[in-house]
Amino acid sequence: MSEAAHAAMARRNPLARLWNDKESRQVIIQIISFVLIFAFFFMMVRNAVINLEAIGKDISLKFLWQPSSYDINQSLIEYSSRSSHFRAMIVGILNTLLVAVFGIALATILGFLLGISRLSKNWIINKMAYVYIEYVRNVPVLLHILLVHGMIINLLPLPRASLTIGDGAFLNNRGFFVPKPDFEPLFLAVAALFLGGVAFAFWFRKYARMVQDQSGKHYPVFWICLAAVAGVPLLAYFVLGAPITWEIPELQGFNYKGGMVLRPEFIALWLALSIYTAAFIGEIVRAGISAVDWGQNEAASALGITRGRTLHLVVIPQALRIIVPPLTSQYLNLTKNSSLAIAIGYMDIVATIGGISLNQTGREMECMALVLALYLVFSLLISAFMNWYNRRIKLVER
Repeated sequence: MSEAAHAAMARRNPLARLWNDKESRQVIIQIISFVLIFAFFFMMVRNAVINLEAIGKDISLKFLWQPSSYDINQSLIEYSSRSSHFRAMIVGILNTLLVAVFGIALATILGFLLGISRLSKNWIINKMAYVYIEYVRNVPVLLHILLVHGMIINLLPLPRASLTIGDGAFLNNRGFFVPKPDFEPLFLAVAALFLGGVAFAFWFRKYARMVQDQSGKHYPVFWICLAAVAGVPLLAYFVLGAPITWEIPELQGFNYKGGMVLRPEFIALWLALSIYTAAFIGEIVRAGISAVDWGQNEAASALGITRGRTLHLVVIPQALRIIVPPLTSQYLNLTKNSSLAIAIGYMDIVATIGGISLNQTGREMECMALVLALYLVFSLLISAFMNWYNRRIKLVER
């Protein structure tokens, strides 16, 4: 059939005309793909509902309001075995977020130090960072968690022989016990000054950069911001008569009572995930800094800028646009790797709603669906924040 015949047929057949149009064909393919994916998941859910009905089960979240009947060794909110499974889930969520936030912060600091050390001209520092990265990256993260937990449990002393830090902090294999603050009404003024100092620091940092761009004048931004954020609130704290009372931990029987405690499970998980993730972040930072043209360093040196200021003002801002996208993946990995906490008895989401609650209620579909949804929400929130930050630091084309 000739091309003219094909063209004539296309004019007569509107479906063929749509398919031959490139943009229309792309839309049609996307619609078909969406329908097929939706149909697949619909069949999976329908099959699960039918099978559950066949064994006398239905899908319901009413079990969340039943008593949990189990204890949790670390809780940021009030909880007891008489609390509901929903409250146990909230405790697990907070424990997961606690590990994720502290782990991301420590892993970022260690990772940047490792990345800069890998580029150091000092042979010893360079090779030590290299050995650390190669060793940590090639050992499974679960082994790191078990190793750190075992070291804490076996190397730290018993409560009666605790290591004393200062006048009220005690470290032993049951945890790190520190004084618990009890805030008085006047402390609100100190908190207000601290929040005001943080707001001032953000404003002054932007103002100092604007002045430097316009006139070249350089303000001591770090020291001024430090005075606003820490100095002024600390001065107000003492002027107002230290409006905080402290509950000091005391040894009672075989363990300390009172105060606040960081459990060895949390410390082990936090350190292990941070140490493991920092090795990957270190290589990301090294690659990002190496990608910045060396001429930038030479230009800064020609202007008389010190190496430290060059790294802070010239190299790092340009390297961040390369560092941030893979850095997002490492933050997501750290958050998801926290699910291994169940191996050492840390009560996160998997151990609470996805573990003990699941076994007690027999609601495996509902519990696992909640766990999956929660990790999905955490991942999307981290990705959204990092994407916003990535757009904020990207180079603006003229």
